[in-house]
Amino acid sequence: MIDLSIVVPVYNEEDSIRLLWQRGQAALKTLSIDVEWIFVNDGSTDRSLHIIKDMCKVDAQTHFIDFSRNFGHQIAVTAGLEYAKGKAVVIIDADLQDPPELMIELYKKHKAGYEVVYAKRKDRYGESWLKKMTAKLYYRTMSRISAVTIPIDTGDYRIMDRKVVDVIINMPEQHKFVRGQVAWTGFNQTFVEYNREERFAGESGYTWSQMIRFAIDGITAFSDIPLRLVSYFGIIVSFVAFLLGLYALYARFISMDYVPGWASLMITILFLGGVQMIGIGIIGEYISRIQSDVRHRPLYVVKETNISHEE
Repeated sequence: MIDLSIVVPVYNEEDSIRLLWQRGQAALKTLSIDVEWIFVNDGSTDRSLHIIKDMCKVDAQTHFIDFSRNFGHQIAVTAGLEYAKGKAVVIIDADLQDPPELMIELYKKHKAGYEVVYAKRKDRYGESWLKKMTAKLYYRTMSRISAVTIPIDTGDYRIMDRKVVDVIINMPEQHKFVRGQVAWTGFNQTFVEYNREERFAGESGYTWSQMIRFAIDGITAFSDIPLRLVSYFGIIVSFVAFLLGLYALYARFISMDYVPGWASLMITILFLGGVQMIGIGIIGEYISRIQSDVRHRPLYVVKETNISHEE
């Protein structure tokens, strides 16, 4: 059996794929273990797939999975986990922001008895202050509202034992949030700290809209706090509306200090309407995820791969 599988989701990373592979292979030679690489091409439009196929010709333990279109980073990671055969599996992005040499330390920690060892970022070079601030705020908020403890300042770069991988690939939800799923499994987890480098080349495939969608997936998958907040807010608004109703009756029939006007009425209607729309939107997010799960569509479609069905 393979000792270590390395899953690499790829989207338009033609300038860094080969160097990542070369640096990773050079580092892992010191461990004297059987290693396989699985590159998941998530609908790249550059030469990424061509380069990966060239690497596969050089090394029989390097494999590729080519999607029929872009299905998203988390789906690509999930596909790699499903195809991986190793006793342990590493997830690493192809942009070289996460140093492949760190896999040695991750593997040694795993062999020391930890089922999950994740890479924790001490600093993040080459990223804007806005991205750093929003990421910091998001993960600290997630750690407070989530039903499970999701490690802060971490991405998907980690090593997992086969038993953890088997649990994750049997989770049926369509909207994947892998780092949350790993935290949910429990087991014995620890971390290794490192500094995250700038991108080696190109630009990130994650747009702001994709990051917002990713954040919503994480919140709705591991917390029902938004639904509770809507309920609490509804109770508060109803109580305030009740008090305003009492005041209106008092002003109209007792103090006789009642001036007809549309301003207060319109403000009240718009406020309550806004609260209702927000509530409906949050509930709709949860319902849309239920709908996606009950359709039972495949997570992804493989156009081509050099991994046989027997494997």
